[in-house]
Amino acid sequence: MSVVIVGGHDRMVRQYMDICKKFNCKSKVFTQLPGNFRSQIGQADLIILFTSTVSHIMATGAVQEAEKNNISIARSHSSSSSALKRILAEHCC
Repeated sequence: MSVVIVGGHDRMVRQYMDICKKFNCKSKVFTQLPGNFRSQIGQADLIILFTSTVSHIMATGAVQEAEKNNISIARSHSSSSSALKRILAEHCC
C-alpha cells in the first residue's frame, strides 16, 4: 500500500516513515510545501492529512488530488505517532 502523509512535524518525518514500514506501506511525507507538490503525490492508495499542522494551500491541494484521482483520504487533527498508527490500522488491515 502506498501512503502520502501531508502535514505533521519536521522532526517526526523519520518516525512517520518507520511506522509506515511496520505496516508494510510505502510512504511519502510532506511537512513543507514543495514547488511541485500536487505532481509528487502520484497514485497513492491513501492520503493522510494532519489538519492541525498543515497549511491551507497544502490541505486544499491534497484534497483536490485525492478527488481527481479517486484516492482515499484520512484526516486527523493530531499529528502524533499514535494517530498515524490508528489510521494505518483502520485502512491497511
